[in-house]
Amino acid sequence: MKPARLAVLGIALVAGCGAALLMQGEEKAPEPAPVAKAEPVVPVPMSEVLVAAAELPMGQTLKPEDLRWIAWPEQAISPGLIERRAAPKGLEDSVGAIIRTGFSANEPIRPERLVKAGSGFMSAILPPGMRAVAITTDTRGSSSAGGFVLPNDHVDVIKTSNEGTEQFAETLLTDVRVLAVGQIVQEKNGANVVTAETATLALTPSQAETVTLAQKVGQLSLVLRSIQDSARTAALSEEADMPPEGPMTVVRFGVAKQQRR
Repeated sequence: MKPARLAVLGIALVAGCGAALLMQGEEKAPEPAPVAKAEPVVPVPMSEVLVAAAELPMGQTLKPEDLRWIAWPEQAISPGLIERRAAPKGLEDSVGAIIRTGFSANEPIRPERLVKAGSGFMSAILPPGMRAVAITTDTRGSSSAGGFVLPNDHVDVIKTSNEGTEQFAETLLTDVRVLAVGQIVQEKNGANVVTAETATLALTPSQAETVTLAQKVGQLSLVLRSIQDSARTAALSEEADMPPEGPMTVVRFGVAKQQRR
């Protein structure tokens, strides 16, 4: 064999060996990560509970269309809810009851917040230890903040009386809650004015005595308090049973003066 051919053959062998070495030195491509197997979805045990089909205000009498059954997670069912499995006639049994405190839409119905037909509704919404006392108001609103006193407002009670040529005005009670105006126990349909001849107040026993006597000897007026007034516990405190310490207004011959009680 000619030397030139031997040289070409040798060069080819060397190049082939070099290529093989380079191929062996390359990093291998990483193997694809194994695909994690999706865990099977375990269904949450459900049950049906009785809820309000729409917003239900206090004082409303329940009708069949006000209630419905909806699915509810069993682990979220607390004692006191009406469960269809345990009370299949819960909806029918609740119809006709009066709502003691309002419900939001889809809120579970609780029996303790209902008053069965024939029970005293006013006694059911009274706080413990309190008394419901109705006072006479002017239908024109002159003795009830122009007719703008609504249920659940807080008011002051002022007594006015005449003794000969003198007229007296004194604040009997402060920050007392209005339970009802006439037969209305909650504002409905966005009404801003309720006109009625009576207003029912939540009073302590001693306050009830004071108001009952004051109605016999004078005229009572309701003074509306601001909703931002923070003194909401005065009607339940011991101090609320006592007359205010401020002076009494006396009108003599048309001139108003302040004097001590």
